[in-house]
Amino acid sequence: MMATSALARLSPFNITSLALGLAFLYLPIVILVIYSFNASRLVTVWGGWSVRWYVEFFNDGAMLSALAMSLRVAAVSATAATVFGTLAAVALTRAGAFHGRTLFSGMLYAPLVMPEVITGLSLLLLFVAVDAQRGFWTVTIAHTTLTMCFVAVVVQSRLGSLDRSLEEAAMDLGCDPFRAFVKVTLPLILPSVVAGWMLAFTLSMDDVVIASFTTGPGSTTLPIRIYSEVRLGVKPEINAICTLIVGSIAVIIVAASLASKLSSRQGESAAPL
Repeated sequence: MMATSALARLSPFNITSLALGLAFLYLPIVILVIYSFNASRLVTVWGGWSVRWYVEFFNDGAMLSALAMSLRVAAVSATAATVFGTLAAVALTRAGAFHGRTLFSGMLYAPLVMPEVITGLSLLLLFVAVDAQRGFWTVTIAHTTLTMCFVAVVVQSRLGSLDRSLEEAAMDLGCDPFRAFVKVTLPLILPSVVAGWMLAFTLSMDDVVIASFTTGPGSTTLPIRIYSEVRLGVKPEINAICTLIVGSIAVIIVAASLASKLSSRQGESAAPL
């Protein structure tokens, strides 16, 4: 019976469907990576293998400035989102049924389903209303708002699998709630916190829509810079930049996945029997 089920899963139709799905998702990325090593200036004409466009990128001051801005925004916003998202997850998991819990939870997770255009426009109107000069900090605040809910989801799922008796035992031994959290709970959920930070960093590096609403002169992020360049025609240098971004994000995603699996194992070992 199990052999029959395995053969059904490996039928030619399933294999073909899987191959077509993977090709649809990843073939454009593979082509982009290959053409990033194209020696020709024409992106549609193959001129041999070369790394000249990577050299061009590292000599492009405007692109490097945009990359530095994106890294600064992503690092600060991911850190802030991790702190606030972890605190929100702790409140929803450990505080029980408090007044306004449903409203708080709904507002926290709203960016998950809210179109980015609506979020970006709302933040733009807020910054205009308070007469805030758009730049690094407005983009950072916007990205923190966008990514905090993702961190909360990751951390809350790990907190839900932990045994609260561990914290209660620490408090019985003399720890106050804060020290019990720092000494007992935080080490157990640390891999999920790290995974949340990496996810927030990746989302910030990838964002175009919200950043385009909240950025200002002198604070152009790398995705916006790439978008403005592509509108005038795809240059081979763009392929090299995108390849570097894809590679960096792939490493971050793999690291986040490993951290999440480690957190899940720790949560299972700490779960009540």
